[in-house]
Amino acid sequence: MLALLSRISPRTRHVRSAATLTLGIRREDKNQWERRVPLLPDHVERLVQDLGATVLVQPSMKRVVPDDKFEEAGAVLQEDLSSADIIVGVKEVPINDLIPDKTYLFFSHTYKGQKYNMPMLKAIMDKKIRLIDYELMKTRKESVCFLDGLNGLGHKLLSQGYGSPFLACGLSYMYRCLADARLDLVRTGQVIMDDGLPRQFGPMVFVFTGNGNVTKGALKMFKCLPHEWVKPQDLPALLANKDYDNKKVYGVRVDMQDYIVRKDGGAFSRQEYLSNPELYESVFHERIAPYASFISNGIFWDERYPRLLTKEQAKELAVQGRLRLLQLADISCDIGGSFEFMSHSTTIDSPFFTYDPFTGKHQTGIHAKGISVMSIDNLPTEMPLEASEYFGDALFNQVKHLVQGNFEHPVVKGAMITGNDGKLVERHQKLGELVQEYGQGATVTSSSRVLLLGSGYVSAPLVDYLLRSSHTSVTIASNSPTEAKSLSAGRQNAPTAHLDVSNPESLGKLVRDHDVVVSFVPATLHPTVAEHCITENKHLVTASYLSPAMKSFNARAKSQNLTFLNEIGLDPGIDHLTAMRAFHDVQSRGGKITSFTSWCGGLPAPEVSNNPLGYKFSWSPRGVLLAGLNSAQFKRDGKVTTIPGEMLMRSAVDVPIYPGFAFEGLPNRDSLGYLETYGLGDGSSLTNMFRGTLRYKGYTEMMGAFIELGLLNTTIRKDLEGKAWADVLAELVGVAAVPAEKNEWRELVQRTLKPYPTADASGRLERVMASLQWLGLFDKTHKVAPSPSILDAFCALLQKKLVYAEGERDLVVMHHIFGVEWANGKSQELTSTLVAYGDPEGYSAMAKTVGLPAAIATEMLLDGRIKERGVIAPVTREIYEPILEKLEREGVKFVEEFRG
Repeated sequence: MLALLSRISPRTRHVRSAATLTLGIRREDKNQWERRVPLLPDHVERLVQDLGATVLVQPSMKRVVPDDKFEEAGAVLQEDLSSADIIVGVKEVPINDLIPDKTYLFFSHTYKGQKYNMPMLKAIMDKKIRLIDYELMKTRKESVCFLDGLNGLGHKLLSQGYGSPFLACGLSYMYRCLADARLDLVRTGQVIMDDGLPRQFGPMVFVFTGNGNVTKGALKMFKCLPHEWVKPQDLPALLANKDYDNKKVYGVRVDMQDYIVRKDGGAFSRQEYLSNPELYESVFHERIAPYASFISNGIFWDERYPRLLTKEQAKELAVQGRLRLLQLADISCDIGGSFEFMSHSTTIDSPFFTYDPFTGKHQTGIHAKGISVMSIDNLPTEMPLEASEYFGDALFNQVKHLVQGNFEHPVVKGAMITGNDGKLVERHQKLGELVQEYGQGATVTSSSRVLLLGSGYVSAPLVDYLLRSSHTSVTIASNSPTEAKSLSAGRQNAPTAHLDVSNPESLGKLVRDHDVVVSFVPATLHPTVAEHCITENKHLVTASYLSPAMKSFNARAKSQNLTFLNEIGLDPGIDHLTAMRAFHDVQSRGGKITSFTSWCGGLPAPEVSNNPLGYKFSWSPRGVLLAGLNSAQFKRDGKVTTIPGEMLMRSAVDVPIYPGFAFEGLPNRDSLGYLETYGLGDGSSLTNMFRGTLRYKGYTEMMGAFIELGLLNTTIRKDLEGKAWADVLAELVGVAAVPAEKNEWRELVQRTLKPYPTADASGRLERVMASLQWLGLFDKTHKVAPSPSILDAFCALLQKKLVYAEGERDLVVMHHIFGVEWANGKSQELTSTLVAYGDPEGYSAMAKTVGLPAAIATEMLLDGRIKERGVIAPVTREIYEPILEKLEREGVKFVEEFRG
């Protein structure tokens, strides 16, 4: 380490040549953990001093080496890399950050035909970029996946009630370098030799697949433990031996001949298998998987070859009681690859998920029942200084050739995926079909412009998310200059504009000058915005319900190849995404949905819910209050029910989700209208089809009283200004003069209220009286805010009284209940629950869960990853899967559980 740090110090060299190309080192932005840099200051100094190269470095606050070290080495710190001829990075580059006509070097994850990166590859081709992929340079790569896997194994054993020496193993990012990690493993091994491992789990068998550098790195770590090597064919005997030595671990290296057999029973031929894999099948589930405690997988898989372990095979082993696998450390990170249940890459801040082979469900974390899976896609970042050192050393010689204009060097040519014209080189021509199938529609612009209509409190997460791409700008158009300037303040590429939706000329120009429009204005204005999007040929995103007026644009939007994506907020929005994922998952496994109930609510956190409604507002209460007057239709317990708006507050029921919450809920609009959207037929086979709104208990009782008293009256009034609230309330309860005594008020209020479906009628009256007193409605000096109606005046009052104070947080709860019937006749209940709290120092839970889905959808439209056209809701797999995956990375996660 001391030697490495000394290499970051500058020194003087003689400049030999100035006839070189300009090199740019980009700032990594794929995730917060990526601190590596492809070249260290020592490498930069040698390029500058020996070759006379100009090296531009994008500033970065999180890079493993400070910016000033690069400056001392002779680099130029500069945000704009457009003057560079060659740009080097580590991870994939966002589509809109790719600069045309350049040479890029980074890990592109495209040469194996990874579908999720085909839009990026298409953009590279369209922008005529030469792409050189590090993976094809055949440089040394070390993995620390095994170390993280040991940490997972320790915690998995602990979750089952057993301590073990593996608990002392830290995650890789906790160590300065590999030497420190190996020393820790040696100490762990000593404890194993002294105390042994839990006998309840039998021999601790570690299986290693693959022969590449990543597997060699895992083996080097494994050898720090006391171990014995076992041949695959000897595994049954090892497990049958009750006198095995539990003061060591057992290692098994498996090659393809150990688990691949010809379907006709013939002899195995490696060459034949690689060229004709359809003649072979895997018996990994028979010969290896039943004996493994820990699997380190280093095999990179493609669809032509059999998997090592399918979901069905894992389930079969579990049912037979033969699946003893505790931890899978998948170094390959092939999603749905060698191990079919490896459904997604994990992250450094959430390194494990658990797969239940019985149910086929995944759950974040390590403590649930099932197999712990670790598949961090950016493991080398966990020891960034050491990774940068050996990576930069390996890369330096190739960069020297490139800055001198030599693109014909064999190592460089061998790593090219596209040439200087952006066309695929000959050996990668096969990627052309995948690009055509999975990369179509990618918007390739050096700068993407998003128009945000509205500057309300849910806008900030959307703006911040989109501005993570340095080549994306977001124009904040608002009728409130103060709000717009506040939202724009401190944010680059976020200009403001005046918004007047009623002015066709100014709105039309705003739409015309941007690529995608996000409309956060009131839903009644969306059709006006949509008309301009049709005229100017722009995509549109809204978080509002899909109205008949918006649906009328469907044919025109389709004819112009436009997407008008609606209902992509929280509710509606995330509810659709998670519901459709569950529907499709159950159906793909041969099951059918027999019932669906969905609850959602945005509330104050329990500790700040101390008011008569148990509710607070971050924006105008008008929409929330009017929602209490909507009629509703749903199916419950096999019966279709319609609730008129005036009875909605009397239809509330208790909603038990978690014991710590006291929720009630009421139906939300027309639930049956979503049968077609969700692909559930006519609903005749469903016991329940219900969508509802969550509130704390007592809300509907109080809001119902406000409605009965007339406080939600929308009649236009010109006589409210200057009146006291006591005068208004007296008028509403039918008297001309304000009562002098509280008992008179009580009698008048009681006479006005309708009988309520509760035995506690007197208690309700007292609660209503206390609420009116708290709001100041008996006060002759409490003036009504200037308003066009009693409803608007009441909204102004509630917004003042029920506002979030500094340091208070909100809460979002979403809870789905699915009835499921499997092909074998078994019935189960699946629940999917989100509980999200706001951050007083950051975003509210509501802002995050509304703004982020809309932001991710907008990003997908910019990148061409939404192919469906017309006026749509987010109910197709191509939309909900990537959005849910990205929401999980942002901390918006659901907990799913089967019962029964």
